[in-house]
Amino acid sequence: MARCGDGLCCCCCGERESRTPEELTILGETHEEEDEILPRKDYESLDYDHCINDPYLEILESMDNKKAQRYEAVKWILVFAIGVCTGLVGLFVDFFVQLFTQLKFRVVQSSVEECTEKGCLALSLLELLGFNLTFVFLASLLALIQPVAAGSGIPEIKCYLNGVKVPGVVRLRTVVCKAMGVLFSVAGGLFVGKEGPMIHSGAVVGAGLPQFQSISLRKIQFNFPYFRSDRDKRDFVSAGAAAGVAAAFGAPIGGTLFSLEEGSSFWNQRLTWKVLFCSMAATFTLNFFRSGIQFGSWGSFQLPGLLNFGEFKCSESDKKCHLWTAVDLGFFILMGIVGGLLGATFNCLNKRLAKYRMRNVHPKPKLVRVLESLLVSLTTTVVVFVASMILGECRQMSSSRHSGNDTLSLQDISEDVNSSIKTFFCPNETYNDMATLFFNPQESAILQLFHQDGTFSPVTLSLFFLLYFLLSCWTYGISVPSGLFVPSLLCGAAFGRLVANLLKSYIGLDHIYSGTFALIGAAAFLGGVVRMTISLTVILIESTNEITYGLPIMITLMVAKWTGDFFNKGIYDIHVNLRGVPLLEWETGVEMDKLRASDIMEPNLTYVYPHTRIQSLVSILRTTVHHAFPVVTENRGNEREFMKGNQLISNNIKFKKSSILTRAGEQRKRSQSMKSYPSSELRNMCDEHIATEEPPEKEDLLQQMLERRYTPYPNLYPDQSPSEEWTMEERFRPLTFHGLILRSQLVTLLDRGVCYSESQSSASQPRLSHAEMSEDYPRYPDIHDLDLTLLNPRMIVDVTPYMNPSPFTVSPNTHVSQVFNLFRTMGLRHLPVVNAVGEVVGIITRHNLTHEFLQARLRQHYQTI
Repeated sequence: MARCGDGLCCCCCGERESRTPEELTILGETHEEEDEILPRKDYESLDYDHCINDPYLEILESMDNKKAQRYEAVKWILVFAIGVCTGLVGLFVDFFVQLFTQLKFRVVQSSVEECTEKGCLALSLLELLGFNLTFVFLASLLALIQPVAAGSGIPEIKCYLNGVKVPGVVRLRTVVCKAMGVLFSVAGGLFVGKEGPMIHSGAVVGAGLPQFQSISLRKIQFNFPYFRSDRDKRDFVSAGAAAGVAAAFGAPIGGTLFSLEEGSSFWNQRLTWKVLFCSMAATFTLNFFRSGIQFGSWGSFQLPGLLNFGEFKCSESDKKCHLWTAVDLGFFILMGIVGGLLGATFNCLNKRLAKYRMRNVHPKPKLVRVLESLLVSLTTTVVVFVASMILGECRQMSSSRHSGNDTLSLQDISEDVNSSIKTFFCPNETYNDMATLFFNPQESAILQLFHQDGTFSPVTLSLFFLLYFLLSCWTYGISVPSGLFVPSLLCGAAFGRLVANLLKSYIGLDHIYSGTFALIGAAAFLGGVVRMTISLTVILIESTNEITYGLPIMITLMVAKWTGDFFNKGIYDIHVNLRGVPLLEWETGVEMDKLRASDIMEPNLTYVYPHTRIQSLVSILRTTVHHAFPVVTENRGNEREFMKGNQLISNNIKFKKSSILTRAGEQRKRSQSMKSYPSSELRNMCDEHIATEEPPEKEDLLQQMLERRYTPYPNLYPDQSPSEEWTMEERFRPLTFHGLILRSQLVTLLDRGVCYSESQSSASQPRLSHAEMSEDYPRYPDIHDLDLTLLNPRMIVDVTPYMNPSPFTVSPNTHVSQVFNLFRTMGLRHLPVVNAVGEVVGIITRHNLTHEFLQARLRQHYQTI
């Protein structure tokens, strides 16, 4: 059973001012002193553990090797389809972003060139504002249709892979609004990227494609009853998220590591292969179509991802140039430190902006969110235009500029970046360095900083970095689909190029390669913002296609992460915390082992019996918000009298006795099996053992325990003996634990009328198959929406065939670190706490293992001591 989510009991406290910090933590409210948002209780957990009940066992019994192989083959086909569809989504976004961006810049550039001579630049600004405001308005409207489509989507997918069910995050409507919204956001000139939303889009494709149905398209349904569980869905979402990374950066290995590093708590070798295969399918699908569309040469595979860094190489005329040397590592470490500081500053400012929006923008009508997006677009457009016109410097064009090159290699892509330079407001043979950065797509601006043969003045780079830093920080979090990878890379690349210029101009290090410093600066700033290490290292290596950059990128990212972690968390973790999502970290602190399972469990339980009347089940489901209920039986002193007079209690007692495993009963089974052993000596031993016992059919084991007054625990003190004053509750368990039954399972049983009358045997109850039990997944009907008028409230439901009879359990004395590791690695939703005599004494859910809850319990533990 669950508490307001998956927890256990929602208690009503007094006024907010009188609540203790522990109560605030438990209730998931804001701690006024620290101004922190504590985890909310309305988030449900996904259940990665198998419910091994009778319907599931029936599937296993009917599953032979051929069926298992076909089942696995279908998984591989679906994984491939997810990768292909994710690549096509990326192609759709990229095609229309290029189309709208080229149209906008072509019109505005023509107007600027014409108005520079006529003095009508205000008209050019109005044209640019018209394009940008229109695109951003459409993007904001799409975010209003599906609010979860706003932002990058990485925090939500990280939560899903961590085991938290975020409402609406993997719906078809979400991916439609996300894909269309992000192309309008990027085309509208906002400082956002399309790579982050690709990860969210891929995850949605992974969640929806294997289901072959959608709530948005109710009329389109296929009879495909497979993969209808949280376990399968999470695996496909992991593959889809990795495919999104692979499509965005052309980095299938980096996508696989991203899915592993950023979210998935459960991983195995088979899942690794499937995720890598899906990433490869996405990368080559996007590569195939982009190369064919852009170059007209189908099958050339020249553009692996949405963002290509090009080929890094020194000029053939400069014999002293090297991509990097051992001496440069010292500068890279310093850049990592600065990148960590800048990233921590970025995250701190963005967190304050997000809190301001939560208090002053989100509670107001939705139109206010649209107006905020338009205000950001207006400000960004004016700043870009004015900065390009006033702050830019006219730089001499490089003599090595190439044009008209139609070859298809990545080398030519990097050499041909000079063709995108802008000559706004500058005389012939010169270009405007600020306009070259601002009046190009962000990907082109990154290539300019990585590979431009000419130079950017330190003043221009400093102003560009400052303006881009502030505007991208303000932009991330508004109500439009937006990514953060590309703005962070561009901002960091400007920082790295600035460092290279300063080293060349003031220290005289002419041999350094500016593109390498731009790349390291991009890695330092991005690492300082998102705090990713393993996956980001591989992504950048795959994007540059230069394995020699592995060491400097890895060192820079590690230093940036360590520096930033000293001040705050990564940007995605910050936004997860702001949403109040109960995300579980990789492990608990050492001090948490001072707590045991009994210190953090929820002891207030609502339970059901193996055989329960419909009226009782309906009452429990309607008056609680729990998502799982322990199935228990009680011990009674006069059980034989009840068994004679009441069929319902008799069924429960019979089930309890058949479920209790005793050492005597187990020894009797083994002795009987040993009688058939050919050794005469063993047969004699069995005969002697059985002769000393009463016949099994005449023996009541539970009554024998009562008469002999066996104690539930061994005698720990030799000088003490069991007291005759002990009560029955002290000697024996009052509630014998038999399993867990989910709310969704109970609602399905009631909805389908699975029950039997008191005059009948429980064997007459209808049986449901596994496909019938999971038919309504993932949106099971609500108990308040069911029409139960045709059911007799006195009818009985036998829940034992459908409960999980063997869930993971822990002892009350289990250390918190062990509880945490079991819960997280196995992807559990509920963890019952069962004592040494089989009595369920509490239950642990995700909310009992959050950092905030554990800290509150630890403080309470110290106060008790």
